[in-house]
Amino acid sequence: MAMEQVLELLQDNAKLTTAQLAVMLGEKEEDVAAAIKQYEKDGVLKGYHALVNWERTDIHRATALIELRVTPKKDTGFDEIAGRVMNFPEVESVYLMSGGYDLAVTVTGKTMSDIAMFVAKRLATIDGVLSTATHFVLTKYKDGGVIFASDYEEIDERGSNLCD
Repeated sequence: MAMEQVLELLQDNAKLTTAQLAVMLGEKEEDVAAAIKQYEKDGVLKGYHALVNWERTDIHRATALIELRVTPKKDTGFDEIAGRVMNFPEVESVYLMSGGYDLAVTVTGKTMSDIAMFVAKRLATIDGVLSTATHFVLTKYKDGGVIFASDYEEIDERGSNLCD
């Protein structure tokens, strides 16, 4: 059984049952179940979650992408600072980046003001953080491979529909 196929199918739709996966892959259900269990044990599969379009709810949430320029620690490099940042409950993701900044951090909060206070009082004050740049997400068009803004149909300058 091809590991990549199982993982891609689960990434596209984590609600697929082992029976459905077995049919799609042409494998025995017990073999698929055993493979998934092993991927979970090995830390290949880190979890399953729903991708929520919060804009279609009455619940207020704000999201920001924050660039951090940091000074890496002598013995631990970027890992120590990344570890401190990722332990805040507001932090959704942390990535080490190439280019003009070091860490990309995705943060959620109830309001933009909450996020601004989090950056000013908690992120910017971490020893080794040189600067921050906060970019608020205004609209999600696509996230996690899923198109969110289905109300929008993009037309390129030739007039062809980009969504087809």
